[in-house]
Amino acid sequence: MELLKAAILGIIQGLTEFLPVSSSGHLEIFKYFMNDAAIGEDSLMMTVFLHFATALSTVIVFRETILNLLKGLFKFEWNKETKFIVYVIVSMIPAALVGVFLENQMELLFNKNIPLVSIMLLLTGLLLFIADKAKETNKEVNFSNSFIVGIAQAIAILPGISRSGATISTSVLLGIDREEAAKFSFIMVLPLIFGKIAKDLLDGSFTHTHLNFGALGIGFLAAFVTGLFACTLMIKIVKNSKLKYFAFYCFAISIVSIIYYYS
Repeated sequence: MELLKAAILGIIQGLTEFLPVSSSGHLEIFKYFMNDAAIGEDSLMMTVFLHFATALSTVIVFRETILNLLKGLFKFEWNKETKFIVYVIVSMIPAALVGVFLENQMELLFNKNIPLVSIMLLLTGLLLFIADKAKETNKEVNFSNSFIVGIAQAIAILPGISRSGATISTSVLLGIDREEAAKFSFIMVLPLIFGKIAKDLLDGSFTHTHLNFGALGIGFLAAFVTGLFACTLMIKIVKNSKLKYFAFYCFAISIVSIIYYYS
């Protein structure tokens, strides 16, 4: 049963990471529905592992873009690739600060807190709905807007706030080209996820829990495979489809979850 739960959570993570509907919110909701006993640090660790899996799938899908960025960086010139990497670093600052100073407080929120998740999903839907109205989206990423998008990413640490939804919507509202916004959104989170994994490995966090590592492996594989599919699909859809449809979905699942919770 534990392995089945892990597989389901992995599939949920893989499918929802690239949709602007909050993968963390879905994970918390389904942990509640499946009566998952893992709380606090254990629950957050599973979430981190699944995010790590989808981060790897992002690397695979964007391998050419990432390789070109690295090639441009090692030319040691102030070219567009170097600028993009610098903007990614700038965008990391808000979330990194939250991780350093508020990590323990964030862990407590990953405890199947359905009312919180439902409220955050409503906010995600509202942001997507507003962003859908944006007309002028032809700007490029720069220092100022990359930092603002980074603030949106930091807020999206809250379960129920979609990271991709928050960052893409914020980018669109700032006038950034939709395709560029999607690419920046998916790549900007990679250093944070890999950094989180490295930190936990170095400080021994993974040895202080009672998680089934077989379940972690199943969840990781499920998230990676479905992430490859979802990332490839959603890159094409996000830049062409209307965000309001994702907003309606967030509204619906939020309402259903809160009704089920209090029923």
